[in-house]
Amino acid sequence: MPDFSFENASPGPVCGVDEVGRGPGAGPVVAAAVILDPANIPAGIDDSKKLSEKRRTALFGELQGIAHIGIGMAEPEEIDRLNILHASMMAMSRAVHALPMEPAMALIDGNRLPKNMPCAAQTIIKGDSKSLSIAAASVVAKVVRDALMVQADVLYPDYGFARHKGYLTAHHKAALERLGPCPIHRYSFRPVMLAAQH
Repeated sequence: MPDFSFENASPGPVCGVDEVGRGPGAGPVVAAAVILDPANIPAGIDDSKKLSEKRRTALFGELQGIAHIGIGMAEPEEIDRLNILHASMMAMSRAVHALPMEPAMALIDGNRLPKNMPCAAQTIIKGDSKSLSIAAASVVAKVVRDALMVQADVLYPDYGFARHKGYLTAHHKAALERLGPCPIHRYSFRPVMLAAQH
């Protein structure tokens, strides 16, 4: 279970940073940066992948009221231009810059540090299962991105975005082959690129 030990090691505010959406063939990469209040941490924060959608949504609502949150995104065009790794790093940096207060330290999930950070930063491999702040960021990023894909489903209803959130499921690939890509698809992803050539 994640704990607060990484955060307690810093004398100033610490944000956890995580991203969601590297794998899908459509939609943005969404990153979140979260500074928790040590005296008011919601119970049950964990890696978003281990939580139900209902629990993630409830935690997101709690966090909005008591934590400092920054959101950063990289759109499909940026993903295609930069590649998914660099776009993910950019989204993380944007999330930290979007915080309403500047942290003393950013804890980054993974093994790569984003560029252009406004503060000191440390990577933590599998950080969403070790740091409460990173776990909180994973929840926020997941809820925000899922909501964006539900909105995209209204604009482009034939692809099933509300169901698969842009991941390249069999249903999504079949829709791609039938309809071709839409404006939020990532053309640098092979199934999308192949569908665009039909």
